[in-house]
Amino acid sequence: MSLDSPQPINIDTTGFRFGIVASRFNQTLVDALIKDATNYLNNNGVSSDCIEIIRVPGSYEIPFMINRLAVTKNYNCLIALGLLIKGDTQHHSIVGESVTGALLNISIQQDIPVINGVVITESNQQAKDRCTGDIKRGGEFAQVAIEMAELSKGEQNS
Repeated sequence: MSLDSPQPINIDTTGFRFGIVASRFNQTLVDALIKDATNYLNNNGVSSDCIEIIRVPGSYEIPFMINRLAVTKNYNCLIALGLLIKGDTQHHSIVGESVTGALLNISIQQDIPVINGVVITESNQQAKDRCTGDIKRGGEFAQVAIEMAELSKGEQNS
């Protein structure tokens, strides 16, 4: 992933609602993603009562709950947060590909932006760098969520 993120766009987030589904696996690092994402949303005008956070056991379970939230039509954007770290097998890659495909399908089928914030890394150090270090992926995912909520709001209000 590039370290050259787009500059934030000034968007009025009044009335926007966000759902965050996050894995409990690798909890300390995923908690950091949640904290950065919610801080970014709050700092850009989204009140805490307009953010719902649901925890699921692992990243593989995220698409199920994202879909449950998507069908309610109560949100402007949904954010999936999880962390998959390479171990001795390719399990992290298989789960990552499955989750990515499922989230994309939900987004298209339910006509709602779904931000894939499931971080896939090759090492514990990469995971720490992206979740608690200077990279701050959680805030980046929230930035994208705000922009996508803005881009899709006309469609959802019709």
